[in-house]
Amino acid sequence: MKHDLTPDWTSLLRKAQAKRAQILGNAYRVINGLEDGLEGVTLDRYNTHWQLQFFDRTWFWCENVLCDAIRSVFQPRFLVVKERLDPAGKSLEKPVMRVVHGAAQDSACEVLEGSARFKVDLLDTVNPGLFLDMRENRLALAPLAAGGEMLNLFCYTGSFSVHARLAGATRAVNVDVSAKILDRVRENYQVNKIDVQRGEFFRGDAEEYLRYAVRKGLKFRTIVLDPPSFSRSDRGIFQVKTHLGDLAELCTQLVEPAGRLLVATNYSGMTGDDLQSLMQERATVLGCNLHMEWVRGQGSDFPGSGRVKESCLVAGLWRLA
Repeated sequence: MKHDLTPDWTSLLRKAQAKRAQILGNAYRVINGLEDGLEGVTLDRYNTHWQLQFFDRTWFWCENVLCDAIRSVFQPRFLVVKERLDPAGKSLEKPVMRVVHGAAQDSACEVLEGSARFKVDLLDTVNPGLFLDMRENRLALAPLAAGGEMLNLFCYTGSFSVHARLAGATRAVNVDVSAKILDRVRENYQVNKIDVQRGEFFRGDAEEYLRYAVRKGLKFRTIVLDPPSFSRSDRGIFQVKTHLGDLAELCTQLVEPAGRLLVATNYSGMTGDDLQSLMQERATVLGCNLHMEWVRGQGSDFPGSGRVKESCLVAGLWRLA
């Protein structure tokens, strides 16, 4: 469906960029759908590389002119368009992707976030290697990890672990079922000149590791639990709405006194109140005192977080009293 009033693309992009002027680093969201004047559209910056995504067909017909405006305003070295038009999300691992500026072999680059550097690849499925909406949580948790050990479950490319190690964490145990993902963590360690400690990489199921850690009586200064909303593995199907509580209960048993547990999910069916209730329920079962420090959504570059389908996150930080 075409709109009668076509935006002034240059002004729209510059206005959106100005709203992100205080963001630390060179990786952030520039357009976040309706709140930035483009319903169903997101635009992400990864240093010199840019990613334009369509979540519905509201502005899909404007792709060419919008890409021209992006080239004019931002002078990207690389620009890719990704279609996220499947309402069931079945195309997330193999989305339709079009390189509209630059060469496909140049899809990778390095970005800066705070004092950390990360490798990203904009043609590596729908996710380049760094979840931008968790940036403020990474920066907030890092100093709390200093002097202790972190457990990073569903670790993806290890961004929480990198920040923690740079802030003085003695070790970060990265847990993921994917060998490819753990290799990406190792790359990010190398980029940041972090020496790998014994036992920092565990390839396997998060629940499997948690039950092992509980049996061994292990304790961690900080724990990150940020699972996918839905996944399949040899152990079966994982769904946040069904399994998050059990994992959070196991995590709580592994937090050292005065340590922190960060729990996050992009599952649109869970609100901040839901997450608070879940954590309180599990703390009561265990007979422990969990103090909630905060519950929030996405960062400042994600206006409208939780109100549109392309932008959803709830994250909370708890301290074991």
